[in-house]
Amino acid sequence: MTSRSELKRQFKETPKRAGVFTITNTKNGKVFLGSSLNLHGPLEKHRFMLKLGGHFVGELQRDWQRFGPDAFAFAIVEEVTPKNDEDFRMETALAELEARWVEKVSPFGEGGYNVDRNIRE
Repeated sequence: MTSRSELKRQFKETPKRAGVFTITNTKNGKVFLGSSLNLHGPLEKHRFMLKLGGHFVGELQRDWQRFGPDAFAFAIVEEVTPKNDEDFRMETALAELEARWVEKVSPFGEGGYNVDRNIRE
């Protein structure tokens, strides 16, 4: 059995994954697009907020209640690939990835749930 301190050490040593994720309503095609420098928790945070009925995006919360949790797909759609380059900056690489996915998915207005152009958490 792994000790608690060993589990903490493993967690701290696990490399952080940066990237873009989606929450897609499979009934109407609407998408919530998000990104994070640490993908470990955001999807579960959103799922938890939706289950509790307190998500900060009202329309997403209403559709969750209307269609139910089985109507939503949670996915990491792309991760930043770190480079062994002294000029590489994770934040810059993630910003470029975000811009591509915002253009690709168009998560605003009728096609999506995003209300703010800043999708990073």
